[in-house]
Amino acid sequence: MNDLPENPDASVGSDDSEDAEVRPGPLWRHAVWVVAVTAAGVVLGWVGALFRIGPEEFGLPPAAPGALWPYLLAWTAIGLALAAVLRFVAAKVPVYEPETAAIGVVLIGTRLSLGWRPEPLEVAGIAAVGLLLVAVWCAVALRGAAVVRRTEEVSRARGTA
Repeated sequence: MNDLPENPDASVGSDDSEDAEVRPGPLWRHAVWVVAVTAAGVVLGWVGALFRIGPEEFGLPPAAPGALWPYLLAWTAIGLALAAVLRFVAAKVPVYEPETAAIGVVLIGTRLSLGWRPEPLEVAGIAAVGLLLVAVWCAVALRGAAVVRRTEEVSRARGTA
């Protein structure tokens, strides 16, 4: 009848309750993470846009003529910058799933760019929105870390007073 565990403290582990963790390590590990996350976002965006960039018998007619490589290269560069910002913050404070944020922003940007073929100013606008999303993601993590740090300082001060 009672679905609660016998020992509630044993069922809640740090791995089960939070995915946010500080990700320290050597510079090469951060660089590999940034490149892997960016590549995943660009490839998934490209796969998501295949029905718009392939022959007409496989889907809709192409949205706009033009080469795909400039957009793929642009979103690779944008993704590297966004992922580097996320990884930099994740190396200092716990960030909740930075890879999901980076892959999601790059995937959506690549998918929109390949299907729509916007002008460079419009790509810059989409990149600015992506940077704003990543900045908010990082600001939430930094704010949470500051609150936790302040709470620990207050509890230590009360314990010694």
